[in-house]
Amino acid sequence: METEEDERVVKIKEVLKYFPDFPKKGVNFCDVLPILQNPPVFKGLISKMVEIVKEHAPDVELIVGLEARGFLFGPLIANELNVGFVPIRKKGKLPGPTYSVNYKLEYGEDSFEVQTTAVKSGQKVVIVDDLLATGGTLEAAVKLMTREKAIVQMCLVVIKAKEFIGKLTDIQVPVNSIIEM
Repeated sequence: METEEDERVVKIKEVLKYFPDFPKKGVNFCDVLPILQNPPVFKGLISKMVEIVKEHAPDVELIVGLEARGFLFGPLIANELNVGFVPIRKKGKLPGPTYSVNYKLEYGEDSFEVQTTAVKSGQKVVIVDDLLATGGTLEAAVKLMTREKAIVQMCLVVIKAKEFIGKLTDIQVPVNSIIEM
């Protein structure tokens, strides 16, 4: 028996914008920013994400957001759950001592950092971002958190690209999404 799609998800899908061949030929870029321009849809997205965290990680202690779009959703989720928020940023963007991890991009390499005092050993975290496409940034974030002895309960993204499912073989962490396309 097929269940009806959550009305919040239907409305989210209605406002997403697509840009063919961006940022390069062959990519159909899905822009989540229009969600922010529609308060009822944005509120619906956050409530859906909070629901998923409560269901799959009810004892979460920190929401970790990836630069840049994880910063749009993560703090709001953390606020609703009454837990802290920790940003993971590109190299050189955080003050004070940091831990870092390198990750591969399609054409090169980049680094993520987190402040050394941001996450305590044994803390239960959920990593939030807008999109799972290649999996490189989520893998790097999970490696950074687990190296610092945090317990990554799950990753949560707004959109998971179907063609890239299964590329997160190295991290052994469940990935939940609002939309799969």
